[in-house]
Amino acid sequence: METAQPVARPVFRTATREDVPALVALIESAYRGESSRTGWTTEADLLEGQRTDPEGVAAVIDGERSLILAVESDGAVVACCQLENRDGHAYFGMFAVRPALQGGGMGKLVLSEAERLAREEWAADEMHMTVITQRADLIDWYVRRGYVRTGRTSPFPYGDARFGLPTRDDLAFELLVKKLA
Repeated sequence: METAQPVARPVFRTATREDVPALVALIESAYRGESSRTGWTTEADLLEGQRTDPEGVAAVIDGERSLILAVESDGAVVACCQLENRDGHAYFGMFAVRPALQGGGMGKLVLSEAERLAREEWAADEMHMTVITQRADLIDWYVRRGYVRTGRTSPFPYGDARFGLPTRDDLAFELLVKKLA
Protein backbone atom coordinates (compact mmCIF):
# COMPACT_ATOMS: atom_id res chain seq x y z
CA MET A 1 0.00 0.00 0.00
CA GLU A 2 1.22 3.47 -0.87
CA THR A 3 1.53 6.15 1.80
CA ALA A 4 -1.52 8.40 1.93
CA GLN A 5 -1.20 11.57 -0.10
CA PRO A 6 -1.62 14.93 1.64
CA VAL A 7 -5.01 16.46 1.01
CA ALA A 8 -6.36 20.02 1.09
CA ARG A 9 -8.86 20.75 3.83
CA PRO A 10 -11.87 18.54 3.05
CA VAL A 11 -15.28 20.07 2.40
CA PHE A 12 -18.34 18.03 3.42
CA ARG A 13 -21.58 18.42 1.51
CA THR A 14 -24.68 16.50 0.51
CA ALA A 15 -24.20 14.87 -2.89
CA THR A 16 -26.46 15.73 -5.83
CA ARG A 17 -27.38 13.84 -8.99
CA GLU A 18 -24.54 15.63 -10.79
CA ASP A 19 -22.13 13.77 -8.48
CA VAL A 20 -23.33 10.28 -9.47
CA PRO A 21 -20.58 9.50 -12.04
CA ALA A 22 -17.80 10.67 -9.70
CA LEU A 23 -19.30 8.77 -6.75
CA VAL A 24 -19.64 5.52 -8.70
CA ALA A 25 -16.04 5.82 -9.92
CA LEU A 26 -14.81 6.55 -6.38
CA ILE A 27 -16.68 3.62 -4.82
CA GLU A 28 -15.54 1.22 -7.53
CA SER A 29 -11.91 2.36 -7.19
CA ALA A 30 -11.94 1.78 -3.43
CA TYR A 31 -13.35 -1.76 -3.55
CA ARG A 32 -12.92 -3.44 -6.93
CA GLY A 33 -10.23 -4.09 -9.46
CA GLU A 34 -6.53 -3.37 -9.44
CA SER A 35 -6.94 0.29 -8.45
CA SER A 36 -8.49 -0.82 -5.16
CA ARG A 37 -5.32 -2.71 -4.22
CA THR A 38 -3.56 0.65 -3.74
CA GLY A 39 -5.58 1.06 -0.53
CA TRP A 40 -6.52 -1.38 2.19
CA THR A 41 -10.32 -1.49 1.75
CA THR A 42 -10.23 -3.67 -1.36
CA GLU A 43 -12.72 -6.51 -1.71
CA ALA A 44 -11.04 -7.66 -4.94
CA ASP A 45 -10.07 -11.01 -3.41
CA LEU A 46 -13.67 -11.69 -2.35
CA LEU A 47 -15.74 -10.17 -5.13
CA GLU A 48 -15.42 -9.31 -8.79
CA GLY A 49 -17.76 -7.20 -10.90
CA GLN A 50 -19.33 -4.00 -9.67
CA ARG A 51 -19.64 -2.63 -6.15
CA THR A 52 -22.44 -0.22 -7.08
CA ASP A 53 -24.05 1.38 -10.10
CA PRO A 54 -25.42 4.79 -11.08
CA GLU A 55 -29.01 3.71 -10.36
CA GLY A 56 -28.16 2.59 -6.82
CA VAL A 57 -26.26 5.78 -6.02
CA ALA A 58 -29.02 7.97 -7.50
CA ALA A 59 -31.64 6.09 -5.45
CA VAL A 60 -29.83 7.02 -2.23
CA ILE A 61 -29.46 10.64 -3.34
CA ASP A 62 -33.15 10.81 -4.27
CA GLY A 63 -34.35 8.99 -1.15
CA GLU A 64 -36.63 10.86 1.20
CA ARG A 65 -34.74 9.67 4.29
CA SER A 66 -31.27 9.14 2.86
CA LEU A 67 -28.29 11.03 1.52
CA ILE A 68 -24.75 10.60 0.35
CA LEU A 69 -22.23 12.69 2.20
CA ALA A 70 -19.62 13.74 -0.35
CA VAL A 71 -16.17 14.94 0.64
CA GLU A 72 -14.32 17.26 -1.72
CA SER A 73 -10.70 18.28 -1.77
CA ASP A 74 -9.18 20.52 -4.44
CA GLY A 75 -12.48 20.37 -6.35
CA ALA A 76 -12.65 16.56 -6.58
CA VAL A 77 -14.80 14.07 -4.66
CA VAL A 78 -12.29 12.06 -2.61
CA ALA A 79 -14.55 10.28 -0.10
CA CYS A 80 -18.21 9.54 0.53
CA CYS A 81 -20.70 7.61 2.61
CA GLN A 82 -24.38 6.79 2.54
CA LEU A 83 -26.61 7.69 5.48
CA GLU A 84 -30.21 6.57 5.98
CA ASN A 85 -32.53 7.77 8.73
CA ARG A 86 -34.22 4.62 9.98
CA ASP A 87 -36.53 5.58 12.85
CA GLY A 88 -34.18 6.11 15.78
CA HIS A 89 -30.99 4.85 14.21
CA ALA A 90 -28.97 5.73 11.17
CA TYR A 91 -27.57 3.27 8.64
CA PHE A 92 -24.04 3.87 7.35
CA GLY A 93 -22.94 2.40 4.02
CA MET A 94 -21.31 3.04 0.64
CA PHE A 95 -18.24 4.28 2.51
CA ALA A 96 -15.31 5.01 0.22
CA VAL A 97 -12.05 6.92 0.37
CA ARG A 98 -9.85 7.38 -2.69
CA PRO A 99 -7.28 4.54 -2.40
CA ALA A 100 -4.24 6.89 -2.48
CA LEU A 101 -5.70 8.76 0.53
CA GLN A 102 -6.42 5.70 2.67
CA GLY A 103 -4.39 5.44 5.84
CA GLY A 104 -4.09 9.21 6.26
CA GLY A 105 -7.07 9.88 8.53
CA MET A 106 -9.69 10.75 5.89
CA GLY A 107 -11.84 7.75 6.81
CA LYS A 108 -11.89 8.75 10.47
CA LEU A 109 -12.99 12.28 9.49
CA VAL A 110 -15.81 10.99 7.29
CA LEU A 111 -17.04 8.52 9.90
CA SER A 112 -16.95 11.20 12.60
CA GLU A 113 -18.90 13.68 10.45
CA ALA A 114 -21.47 11.00 9.54
CA GLU A 115 -21.98 10.19 13.23
CA ARG A 116 -22.31 13.90 14.08
CA LEU A 117 -24.85 14.46 11.34
CA ALA A 118 -26.91 11.41 12.37
CA ARG A 119 -26.86 12.42 16.04
CA GLU A 120 -27.41 16.18 15.69
CA GLU A 121 -29.62 16.46 12.60
CA TRP A 122 -31.61 13.24 12.83
CA ALA A 123 -31.48 12.65 16.61
CA ALA A 124 -30.32 9.08 15.92
CA ASP A 125 -29.36 7.10 19.02
CA GLU A 126 -27.29 4.53 17.14
CA MET A 127 -25.36 4.05 13.93
CA HIS A 128 -25.77 0.66 12.22
CA MET A 129 -23.72 -0.84 9.42
CA THR A 130 -23.09 -4.23 7.87
CA VAL A 131 -19.62 -5.49 6.98
CA ILE A 132 -18.63 -8.66 5.14
CA THR A 133 -17.62 -11.08 7.91
CA GLN A 134 -14.42 -12.08 6.10
CA ARG A 135 -13.17 -8.45 6.32
CA ALA A 136 -11.58 -8.84 9.77
CA ASP A 137 -9.22 -5.88 9.21
CA LEU A 138 -12.12 -3.58 8.39
CA ILE A 139 -14.27 -4.86 11.27
CA ASP A 140 -11.33 -4.27 13.63
CA TRP A 141 -11.01 -0.69 12.31
CA TYR A 142 -14.66 -0.02 13.17
CA VAL A 143 -14.33 -1.69 16.58
CA ARG A 144 -11.44 0.66 17.40
CA ARG A 145 -13.87 3.51 16.66
CA GLY A 146 -16.50 2.30 19.12
CA TYR A 147 -18.58 -0.07 16.99
CA VAL A 148 -19.70 -3.31 18.59
CA ARG A 149 -19.95 -6.64 16.82
CA THR A 150 -23.47 -7.97 17.34
CA GLY A 151 -22.95 -11.49 16.00
CA ARG A 152 -26.12 -10.95 13.94
CA THR A 153 -25.45 -11.91 10.35
CA SER A 154 -27.36 -11.74 7.11
CA PRO A 155 -26.64 -13.64 3.92
CA PHE A 156 -24.76 -12.16 1.00
CA PRO A 157 -27.14 -11.60 -1.97
CA TYR A 158 -25.70 -14.35 -4.17
CA GLY A 159 -27.05 -14.23 -7.70
CA ASP A 160 -27.59 -10.45 -7.68
CA ALA A 161 -24.78 -9.03 -9.82
CA ARG A 162 -25.58 -5.50 -8.58
CA PHE A 163 -23.59 -6.40 -5.45
CA GLY A 164 -20.69 -8.11 -7.18
CA LEU A 165 -19.69 -11.57 -8.26
CA PRO A 166 -18.45 -13.59 -5.27
CA THR A 167 -15.27 -15.63 -5.64
CA ARG A 168 -16.22 -17.82 -2.67
CA ASP A 169 -19.42 -19.31 -1.29
CA ASP A 170 -19.23 -18.37 2.40
CA LEU A 171 -19.82 -14.60 2.36
CA ALA A 172 -22.16 -12.99 4.88
CA PHE A 173 -22.65 -9.60 6.52
CA GLU A 174 -22.37 -8.85 10.24
CA LEU A 175 -24.26 -5.99 11.87
CA LEU A 176 -22.06 -3.52 13.76
CA VAL A 177 -23.64 -0.92 16.06
CA LYS A 178 -22.41 2.18 17.87
CA LYS A 179 -24.33 4.20 20.45
CA LEU A 180 -24.30 7.87 19.43
CA ALA A 181 -25.86 9.46 22.51
